[in-house]
Amino acid sequence: MNQSIFINNKIYHVYNRGTDKRNIFLEEEDYLRFIHDLFEFNDTAPALNIYYKAANLQNPQSYEVPLRKIERKPRELTVKILTFCLMPNHFHLLIEQVKNGGITAFMRKLGTGYTNYFNKKYERSGVLFQGKFKSIMVEEEKHFLHLPYYIHCNPLDLVMPEWREKEIKDHKKAMQYLENYRWSSFPDYIGKKNFPSVTQREFLTEFFGNPEQYKKDVEKWLKEMALEDLNDIVLDNK
Repeated sequence: MNQSIFINNKIYHVYNRGTDKRNIFLEEEDYLRFIHDLFEFNDTAPALNIYYKAANLQNPQSYEVPLRKIERKPRELTVKILTFCLMPNHFHLLIEQVKNGGITAFMRKLGTGYTNYFNKKYERSGVLFQGKFKSIMVEEEKHFLHLPYYIHCNPLDLVMPEWREKEIKDHKKAMQYLENYRWSSFPDYIGKKNFPSVTQREFLTEFFGNPEQYKKDVEKWLKEMALEDLNDIVLDNK
C-alpha cells in the first residue's frame, strides 16, 4: 500500500509509470534528462530552471551527470538514492528519506520537472505519469536482500522476459546486457562508472560487498530467485 507519511531513515521502493502505460522515455536525451533530474532535484533548495548539457556524450562508456552551470551552495540531500532503473514506460527507485518530507518533496519536483520537459519537447499537454507515485516501505529482511537485485534485473524484460520464470538459457549474455544498460545504477555498483554522482551507494556496498561480489550475487540470484517472495513489494506487478 502507498505510504502517505514517510519516515526518516527508512527505505522505500518507489515506482511510477506513464499514463495508460505509455512510454515516458522516447529518446536517449529523455533518459539523460530524467537522470539529471534525479541528481538536481535531490536538494532542499528550490528547483531552478537552469541550462544544462549532458556531458561525455562522445564517450560510450560514461554518461556522468553534468555539473551545474551556476554558482550555488552545495546540495543538501532530501533522500538517499540507493538504486534506480529506468524502463521505457516506468521507473524504479530504492530511496531512503533523510529529511522530513523529503520523499514527497523530491518526487513532486521530479514528476513536475520531467513532465514539463517532456510536454514542451513533444508539444503535448496534460499528465504524463499514471497518478501519484506508488511506494512501499522495505521492512522485511528478505525484501531488503532481494529488491536491489530485482530492480537492477528489470532491463532484462526488454530482451529476455523469460528471466522472471527462471528460464534464461545464457546467463553470461544476460549479465553482459545488464552491465551495458546505461539507464540503471547497476553499472556503478559493479565498478563501471556510469552515473556515480546520482546514487549514494555506501550503505548497500557495505552490506552486499565489493563490485565483483555484487556482480556474482546478481548472477546467482537470477539462477535461484523466487519472485513470489517479493509479491507484496514488487509494485509493477499490481
